[in-house]
Amino acid sequence: MAALLQATPARAQFLIAGNDEKRTWDENGVVATLPPGKDTVSIIDIRDRAQPRVVANLPLMNSISGPPTNLAVTGNNTLALVANSLDWVNKDGAWQGVPDNKLTVIDIEAATPQVVSTLTVGRQPSGLAINKRGNLAIVTNRADNSLSVLAIHGKDVTTVGTIALAIKNGDPTSVAITPDGRRALVTLTRANKVAVMNISGDSVSDSGYAMTTGLAPYNVQIAFDGKFALVANRGNAVSDGQVDTVSVIDLEENPPRVIDQVAVGDGPRGLAISPAGGFAAALTLNGSVSAKNAFYRHEHAAIVLLRIDGKKVRKVGETDAGAGAQAIAFSPDGRFLYVGNFLAGTIGILRLQGTKLMSVGEIKLPGHPASLRSSVP
Repeated sequence: MAALLQATPARAQFLIAGNDEKRTWDENGVVATLPPGKDTVSIIDIRDRAQPRVVANLPLMNSISGPPTNLAVTGNNTLALVANSLDWVNKDGAWQGVPDNKLTVIDIEAATPQVVSTLTVGRQPSGLAINKRGNLAIVTNRADNSLSVLAIHGKDVTTVGTIALAIKNGDPTSVAITPDGRRALVTLTRANKVAVMNISGDSVSDSGYAMTTGLAPYNVQIAFDGKFALVANRGNAVSDGQVDTVSVIDLEENPPRVIDQVAVGDGPRGLAISPAGGFAAALTLNGSVSAKNAFYRHEHAAIVLLRIDGKKVRKVGETDAGAGAQAIAFSPDGRFLYVGNFLAGTIGILRLQGTKLMSVGEIKLPGHPASLRSSVP
């Protein structure tokens, strides 16, 4: 029996990266827009944590516009959901984005990962979260100021409702679901608030309660014990040289409330909490796609490592990432952190050793990763 168990290959564990080939920056920080048709979504097997391998690149449109949370993987590593925030149209000879309303369902455990369905959701779907049971997903629709609710049954995904948010023009960007599946948090970027949703079965409703977290909250993640959440407040601009924060929300209080702010640097985008506990990481742009003569220009984005002790969160280290890096994700055991280096078109691989993140390599992608998730948020 022992010999048979040793011979059985470990179940695949996946990262999924959304690669945007329609937008980039030149050395002066000027955005360049390119024709569509080259975007991909990469499916990456991370069973070998230090040497991941790309198992599929699917020709799907993806956008760097919005938080790097427009895709998600079910906890059992069977399905991936990918929302496309913006369609790409030519107007008066120039390419530009307009709100899309498509969400793609991918069977990632198939011998060759493949698209199984495409759903219509609200306009400009940007944030995605799947509950721990893997039977419910929520999508934030920025252009509609709404949420789409999806039911998941095996590999069958259906839209079961649309929720109009109580705060008008709030700009819902990102969403996270508590481990017990009873509540969700939604970042309202223009309102500088995080709203609390109630969940019962596949019914989602706005509780009417929202807390002020910081300037332009953009990404939210919930700890795996459900006791607290972290919110990345992106600040007033992509980068401006000013220090931005991560807010700490106590979810055991009634109602939940912000109990602390942690300075992390200029322009946080990616945010991840280790499933093993004890650590979180925030990814800041750090002026890495700004004009070369900007006083806040740096050659690298920065990964800020945060130590968690109960609900006390503090910065313990900082590690370089690639210019324009947008997204990070922990491995399911919390021992490795992966970073999507946008301009370089790579996934950086870092090992958590003590209170430091140590680079152990990278893998090349067919495009530029604008978003990245694993089977843990």
